[in-house]
Amino acid sequence: MPTQIDVVLPCLDEADALPGVLAALPPGYRAIVVDNGSRDGSPEVAARHGARVVHEPRRGYGAAVHAGLEAADGELVCVLDADGSFDPAELPSLVAPVLGGTADLSVGRRRPVGAGAWPWHARAGTALVAALLRRRGVPLRDLSPIRVARRDALLDLGVADRAFGYPLELLIRAAAAGWRIHEVDVTYAPRAAGTRSKVSGSVRGTLRATRDFAGVLRTVDGPR
Repeated sequence: MPTQIDVVLPCLDEADALPGVLAALPPGYRAIVVDNGSRDGSPEVAARHGARVVHEPRRGYGAAVHAGLEAADGELVCVLDADGSFDPAELPSLVAPVLGGTADLSVGRRRPVGAGAWPWHARAGTALVAALLRRRGVPLRDLSPIRVARRDALLDLGVADRAFGYPLELLIRAAAAGWRIHEVDVTYAPRAAGTRSKVSGSVRGTLRATRDFAGVLRTVDGPR
């Protein structure tokens, strides 16, 4: 196993969640918190709890993830939301297929635990986009924001979206490149108190993400 695995955590106003998330990272997993314009002191909280902090002024989920990938120097990179909805202790189960050579990209399939973890509008939007992906040859049931792959390979894919469409474009490009994509069940809990999802936290956020997804589906070629 590599001596260090980098964990990129895109962050926008997650100060209340960060202490618990960072404390739960397994040994050998290094946090890179990419602050995307927080106003609640998230960068300072992250630094106090041992994370490397990167600042990305351009707003957007994809912009933050890309900045984290560029800042990482580990062979393997995990991407994990910083809001407390995922358990960092489950990262090794996603790392194992990539490290063992049976997958090029390992992604989580969310299994909600607790009321309100995954609102109906977000779940419905995800199911629709996942169905469209399967029609294009991408064998997934979810578009989860927790995933693992090799850093250099991720950068070589040339993902261009810097907004909510980033994970969708990544999946389409990975499938088109012949990557072996492995889906792993992961628990999905309600976000930490004091934080709010930029996507599932409102119907407006879900619609904005769906708009970005639609743009990617129109412009990015999938497997042939």
